[in-house]
Amino acid sequence: MNRYFYIDTEGKQKGTFAPDELKQENVRRETLVWTQGMEQWKRAGEVDELQHLFADTQSAAGTTQAQQQQTVVYGQTAAAPASQVPQAMPKTWLVESILVTILPFILCGNFLSLLGIIGIVYAAQVESFYNRGDYTASAESSRSAGKWTRIAMWIAIGWVLLMAIAIALIIALAGSLTGIGDMLNV
Repeated sequence: MNRYFYIDTEGKQKGTFAPDELKQENVRRETLVWTQGMEQWKRAGEVDELQHLFADTQSAAGTTQAQQQQTVVYGQTAAAPASQVPQAMPKTWLVESILVTILPFILCGNFLSLLGIIGIVYAAQVESFYNRGDYTASAESSRSAGKWTRIAMWIAIGWVLLMAIAIALIIALAGSLTGIGDMLNV
């Protein structure tokens, strides 16, 4: 029998519990659970081993959900509660942050582009927070990843522009020195 972790209503991880102990913890069908061997967190209602926890509440839950979705207020049908509507995962920025960190460093030797590593760290957290059900932390990590990715990108662009200006000045200076050398040889 597996031992499970779960995410409580405040977004905190609790565990480990045997399946029967989860019932005492008031775990519901939509509660996220995880046990060894699972790739990611799943809703308790999707785990076969936990189905017996919800067998006696299944008929009551079906009517409760129907009642929540069909609640009549002043003659109008209300929508399902917002907490039941899953929100889309925020953008991770992982590919972008890796590219703006590695490419400028390889191509230009720009060590300042390594600030993009901060973006990579935040980008790696987005999906983790989202899978745990913490949408707020996921959105915050996405915002931070985007910010640090843009910072690294602008540093890379600035570095390339500085290199281009430096090369142009060197070529212009070499050309003018050649002209001065020709004048001295006359």
